[in-house]
Amino acid sequence: MATDQTLLQNLTETNPRFRMLYEEHNLFEKQLSEYDKKGYLSPQEELEKNKVKKMKLVGKDEMEKIIQSVTT
Repeated sequence: MATDQTLLQNLTETNPRFRMLYEEHNLFEKQLSEYDKKGYLSPQEELEKNKVKKMKLVGKDEMEKIIQSVTT
């Protein structure tokens, strides 16, 4: 997300929904990084990885909507 760090910091401090989404986004990023470190994923792990990717994308979309609402 190429957004001004000051804006992100302000939103995480003043908007509880944005803060939760931002924290989830970081958690999902860490989970995906762990999956990427593995050489092989079981079918269950592959499903879970795809689920995390989708949840991360949904959260990112919502964060972008919040950013748009405060910058326009």
